Amino acid sequence: MASATSASRPCIEVAAGCLIDTQGRVLIAQRPIGKIAAGQWEFPGGKIEAGESAYEALRRELHEEIGIDIEAAQPLIRIVHDYSERRVRLDCWKVLRWRGEPAGREAQALAWVTPQTITDYPILAADAPIISALRLPSDYVFTPPRMTPASLLSALPRLPAAALLRLRFPELDDHDYATLAASVLPAAQALGLRVVLDRAPEMVARLGADAWHATDACLRDLDERPDVPLCLASTHGADGLRRARALGFDAAVLGSVSATLSHPGSAVLGLSEASRLTQAANLPVYWIGGLQRDQLASVQQHYAQGIAAIRAYWPA
Repeated sequence: MASATSASRPCIEVAAGCLIDTQGRVLIAQRPIGKIAAGQWEFPGGKIEAGESAYEALRRELHEEIGIDIEAAQPLIRIVHDYSERRVRLDCWKVLRWRGEPAGREAQALAWVTPQTITDYPILAADAPIISALRLPSDYVFTPPRMTPASLLSALPRLPAAALLRLRFPELDDHDYATLAASVLPAAQALGLRVVLDRAPEMVARLGADAWHATDACLRDLDERPDVPLCLASTHGADGLRRARALGFDAAVLGSVSATLSHPGSAVLGLSEASRLTQAANLPVYWIGGLQRDQLASVQQHYAQGIAAIRAYWPA
């Protein structure tokens, strides 16, 4: 529930677009002199007018601001950011195809930047979760139980390009887990995969892995975010999502969304509740539980980052 202070602030509904070009760069715009936060950079867009959907507002604003007409777009993330004098609810879309050449029609400077270098610019604080979403892939692959190192190495080339790969081997002690991770890391990273470890965070830096994954129980016990480049966490509801956000995690995994063979009889969130939680999370959220990769586009219509899964990525 919002505090009395935040509830009394005016709430501005905004639609924003992340135009992605063929080189994987994203378009940002500088706020011109005369506007609040002049000189800072943001993703182009504007206020949602009464009676408009977010997508309708996005189409109108991008035509008015930068002279393009959207041909294909998908939801990316919804976020709420509190400023001292107002609250902004931002509905952000990834724009994949458009007609026209973007140009600043309102005296704003434009720049094409990679998601990795975007923070070289003074970006509005409200846009931080959008940057996280742009830097993350749609696929978060968990390893199957009791998979041999040889089988894992031979299967790596079949995984989606740039996917996150969580080495999940609960049957191994820490020494054997580290040995396996060290053997997998060079091959996985050479293929463009980002390797996620789920033991002590210190192991990430020691082995040169890319990220750390916290279980739901571990997340509850943390006092601060570990000092690793990328942090993800398992969550099962609003409390876990709030905890991940408060600790500054980059993304969360939410589930189970649907019934799953690996956890028969477990409680499931269902599509409606998973969608509601995701759109209120204020950080990128992967869905897990009973999902296949051909459902990815449908999942992303609910503003999920993508899917996390085992069976969706590995042959039976």
